[in-house]
Amino acid sequence: MVRRTKEEALETRSHILEAAENAFYERGVARTTLADIATLAGVTRGAIYWHFNNKADLVQAMLDSLSEPLEELARASESEEELDPLGCLNQLLIKVFRQIAEDPKIRRINEIMFHKCEFIDEMCDLRRQRQAAVLDCNVRIELSLSNAVKRDQLPATLDIPRAAIALHGYIHGIIAQWLLAPQAHDLYQDADRCVGAGLDMLRFSSSLCTYSS
Repeated sequence: MVRRTKEEALETRSHILEAAENAFYERGVARTTLADIATLAGVTRGAIYWHFNNKADLVQAMLDSLSEPLEELARASESEEELDPLGCLNQLLIKVFRQIAEDPKIRRINEIMFHKCEFIDEMCDLRRQRQAAVLDCNVRIELSLSNAVKRDQLPATLDIPRAAIALHGYIHGIIAQWLLAPQAHDLYQDADRCVGAGLDMLRFSSSLCTYSS
């Protein structure tokens, strides 16, 4: 009986998240209320509060569902034991692009966050969480690049913190632009070349190098 109750609770939580995703995609986060989500999910507002503290908590849970499939590759590129950290990073970024291009759910959630979410009022907590996530992502990219430098896959003179910011901004920009105008190019087919261009920037840009005086 207890197990069944837990299964029902998880099913309700999943149903609420699905309803929220659809509502946010159609109306935007700011214009969607918890009452809207409750109606769409066929539950009470109390049921939503049982699983989520507020709308920001709900959006964060929706975002958390995206990261798990890529964790193995991310950890590999950050490991000092990995023999091909740049290759792992290359695979990871190609996967990111291709999953956005071919998976409707991943595309919707990214479109919500890039173009349909305003960090105002109750969403200010989420803004702080996203700021922390950006900084954490930069640190993880720095680890990958540092390992690639140690394996002689990138220049020894690479300014790693600056390069991490540049690569993160490049990837972020490609995704944001494609989500706004997907007809501009085939992101799935172009994924390897887009990533390759970003990594070439790290290999060959003199502006991303630091030299001792």
